[in-house]
Amino acid sequence: MLMPDVWQPPRIMLAVDLVILTLRDARLHVLLVERGIDPFLGALALPGGFLCDEHEDIEAAARRELSEEAGLFDVHLEPLAVYGEPGRDPRGRVVSAAHLAIAPRLPEPVAGSDAADASWTSVDDALAPGTKLAFDHRRILVDGVERARTKLEHTALATAFCAETFTISELQQVYEAVWGVRLDPRNFYRKVQGARGFIVADGPMRKTPNGRPARLFKAGPVHVLNPPMTRP
Repeated sequence: MLMPDVWQPPRIMLAVDLVILTLRDARLHVLLVERGIDPFLGALALPGGFLCDEHEDIEAAARRELSEEAGLFDVHLEPLAVYGEPGRDPRGRVVSAAHLAIAPRLPEPVAGSDAADASWTSVDDALAPGTKLAFDHRRILVDGVERARTKLEHTALATAFCAETFTISELQQVYEAVWGVRLDPRNFYRKVQGARGFIVADGPMRKTPNGRPARLFKAGPVHVLNPPMTRP
């Protein structure tokens, strides 16, 4: 008599990938590493890697990989999405828990672990047709950038990229860099003023490069914008 086959669960490896975004020279940049091992030896990739064992927490693994591959610490991470399509990794069935961070004034990364190099790359260059990213990291990066753009619509995050006091024009530059669009100044001013508690007037007026005085503002008390700053 034949015994029924005993079902065996598939072997799945769990990994983390990191979309770390910041503004540099008024452009949105992403942290990329050059892979120092196969697969995709020498290719650009998002920082990340496998959990070290079955006891490691996923967020702890993300922070460990960020410190090991780029030398960055104390960055606020939030879950982005889970990627687990068959064939996304030639080493086998790998499910990745991607995390996102968008923060101002991040330092230069320092490559380590299995990364041959680490650097800030403009998002425009990273997503250009001629740039090849390892695995499915292009898709993960696109999703991360879209999440960041949505966060600027609904939260006061943009003020974190300005000085303690700033002009409306300087705040607009943050939105233009993250959203990747040019904004009409009058329409932007109207939206900012309509978002209750987003910014508040502060201090004397400042002369702008064109010689005209501009009112200074600082971050307001609210974190969630109502109404939101919708993209054009």
